[in-house]
Amino acid sequence: MPEPSRAEGQAAAATTPSRASFGQRLSRAIADQGPLCVGIDAHPAIMNAWSLPRTPAGLLRLSMTVVEAFAGRVAAIKPQVAWYEAYGSGGIAVLEQTLEAAREAGLLTIADAKRGDIGSTMEAYAHTWLADESPLAADAVTLSPYLGTGSLAPAFELAEATGRGTFVLALTSNPEGAEVQHVGGDRSVASRVVESVEARNAHAALSTRPDRDQIVTNPHGLVVGATVGASPAAVGVDLGKFTGPLLAPGYGAQGATARDLGVVFSQVRGNVVVNSSRGILQAGPEVGALREAAQAATDDLRPVLGAVSS
Repeated sequence: MPEPSRAEGQAAAATTPSRASFGQRLSRAIADQGPLCVGIDAHPAIMNAWSLPRTPAGLLRLSMTVVEAFAGRVAAIKPQVAWYEAYGSGGIAVLEQTLEAAREAGLLTIADAKRGDIGSTMEAYAHTWLADESPLAADAVTLSPYLGTGSLAPAFELAEATGRGTFVLALTSNPEGAEVQHVGGDRSVASRVVESVEARNAHAALSTRPDRDQIVTNPHGLVVGATVGASPAAVGVDLGKFTGPLLAPGYGAQGATARDLGVVFSQVRGNVVVNSSRGILQAGPEVGALREAAQAATDDLRPVLGAVSS
């Protein structure tokens, strides 16, 4: 198992953040609002269904409606960064506004950017999504580990220093992911990614006092698709031993049911945030209808993913 980076930025990682840790805040949100995360996915089908122009102005209306509808009602929202980038500088400006509106509303944000690179480039990505002074700072960001999990150290260190979090791609919901992630059998690529992220969590726990009253305390999570079925065990991944949060895409429009989620995540109930994007957004654009769709999904998910009382 690779050692976590001890290089430049380690001192920053040991800094006590001014806010509660991401793990604590996410844990509280899951306990209070349930495990649902609503993705802001400005797919043309959604824009058309909402009668929105496919312009930055239309994107802003979609985004602000999502914030209004779900603040205080879901665990988090997850802006899909690609759809903001698709509108150029105007789209990035909308993303800045969306993240700021969510902060003001007390709504956790996960920037679905899937960044991963080496050296100073990774430092720049980390600053963009995790630095206090960045206009694009979110509460957490998704990361791709396929240049080596150690290359993500700048993001890990900055997340720890600022009380933010990361979600590293491990076992994704797309079927094509298996051709890389499953290679190696019970010593698969995915299992090594999980081990490396868990090692980073162990390092982070040395820098901050864990709050044992919270379910989730560590800042670095995994992306594990709701559609992965029995594959974690087959490729040597034991989710029950992982101490960070799990982000599970694939529920709803991608085909996974609450029952499927209950099977995959039976050992980590209370630690899972489940993303649904088009499955919820298709109920819009009325705020009331969106809230009803989110409540129905939450009621579906709570029985199988809520924390088990001790």
